[in-house]
Amino acid sequence: MSRSHRVDDLLMLMARLRDPEDGCPWDLRQNFASIVPHTLEEVYEVVDTIEREDWQHLAEELGDLLFQVVFYARMGEEQGHFAFSDVVSGIVTKLLRRHPHVFPDGTLESRRPAGEAISEADIGKRWEQIKAAEKAEKARHLPPGEVGAGQAQPFWLDEVPRAMPALKRAHKLQKRAAQTGFDWPEIGPVFDKLREELDELEAEIGTQQLSRERLLDEMGDVLFCSVNLARSLGLDSDEALRQANRKFERRFNYIESRLGSEGRALSESSLEEMDALWDAAKKSGL
Repeated sequence: MSRSHRVDDLLMLMARLRDPEDGCPWDLRQNFASIVPHTLEEVYEVVDTIEREDWQHLAEELGDLLFQVVFYARMGEEQGHFAFSDVVSGIVTKLLRRHPHVFPDGTLESRRPAGEAISEADIGKRWEQIKAAEKAEKARHLPPGEVGAGQAQPFWLDEVPRAMPALKRAHKLQKRAAQTGFDWPEIGPVFDKLREELDELEAEIGTQQLSRERLLDEMGDVLFCSVNLARSLGLDSDEALRQANRKFERRFNYIESRLGSEGRALSESSLEEMDALWDAAKKSGL
């Protein structure tokens, strides 16, 4: 029976991999920037495993993601910035501070009095107040010249990280703005706005001198409105698009399989044939 390992074992393993004497050449060559693409890949693999409900392999994928955190922490310790213990301490401290409705005294041991009720609306309001106070404190400690430095109050949308994937960031920006009342109370105007943006895109395409920059601008407006529509419906646009991607893949694979069963390649069929097979795949429930 294999030994059951703990977090300390993972930290020791990471230290060995980065040991200048006899560590792994690949791991030693890495830096913060070079690891980022691997981190993103591991995040998407976790998401994919959850969406496929592949519970058998989820622990493995979460382990790969945890390893990314340990990798960053090791490099931070080597450079004297922070260690894994700082990462753990920081997140525990922050979550204690942001959950006064669970830890009223700011300690793990404290509990809300039995029977004391609190609404989700109150929790959300308090959460935003705490985060706003944190952002203001952080802004006051920024070096001179940096965005937000010296501001008595950070901008409302500063809360949304600029490095987020575009669809996610659009959703977050809209959600943050909506918290101030900058949002349509009904879904009808959202449809109207989307149609307006589609008309503007079509009009731009119909101009005599196409401009890539103007097309990008109009296409971006259409996508941004589509995200707003999804948000208004209580949906996550990124999740909806991933689902559409999987559906497209299933149906296109069906087309390729059917043609292959006839000894033909995709390039040997007409658009009309592929459209007919697409409809067949759709009718079959793919």
